[in-house]
Amino acid sequence: MIQLEALTKRYGDFTAVDAIDLEVPAGELFGFLGPNGAGKTTTLRMIAGILRPSAGRVRIGGVDVVERPNEAKARLGFIPDRPFIYEKLTGMEFLRFVAGLYSQEGPEVEHRARELLGLFDLEDWRDELVESYSHGMRQKLIISSAFVHRPAVIVVDEPMVGLDPKAARTLKDLFREYVRRGNTVMMSTHTLEVAQAMCDRIGIIRRGTIAAAGTMDDLRRHAERGDEGLEEIFLRLTGETAAMDVVEVLSA
Repeated sequence: MIQLEALTKRYGDFTAVDAIDLEVPAGELFGFLGPNGAGKTTTLRMIAGILRPSAGRVRIGGVDVVERPNEAKARLGFIPDRPFIYEKLTGMEFLRFVAGLYSQEGPEVEHRARELLGLFDLEDWRDELVESYSHGMRQKLIISSAFVHRPAVIVVDEPMVGLDPKAARTLKDLFREYVRRGNTVMMSTHTLEVAQAMCDRIGIIRRGTIAAAGTMDDLRRHAERGDEGLEEIFLRLTGETAAMDVVEVLSA
């Protein structure tokens, strides 16, 4: 459902994303990991059509995001790492607004919006202005808005930020059921335990390129780490030396 071909993003002389090739099929929850500044968010924003690639292609369900943006975006829901929302709308009005962007309205949208609000314990707040919502409530509303038009693909950047434990568990269950029904999730996260527990495959990006991608067994073989966990594999593939840095700081 998601196809990246030589996807590249440059800012002047700096290459943030360097000719990435990647495919995430239908029915898969794909984890996208990397250090800060590695190119994760830039890649996700190009997939979502927020940033225009300097070179290469992004296709959603075979539709090119640059050449046919409206058709491609209709197939996709995007959950950013920060919940920017129109504060003078109520929660229900915001979901109606988002559905309207995809030409969806009427009783079916009303029912779906109410179900999503109820799922994330926002039903009692549906008629309150978003400006009165906490950060976590806004994050839950943004998540709901990504699902309201029933997209085939969800792209999500740090989904658990600001969520309480119940909401985080609800989101995990929602993602698993969503991909079980043949849809696709591509998720960036710094929480390695979440990625290891939830994702069918994991890609690790380093300095704008894919260092490795595959199942946990694939990553272990690539990193030559036997039966070790994702944290050790991640540190090896990204060249991080956290333990050594700590020793050096405390010894200084």
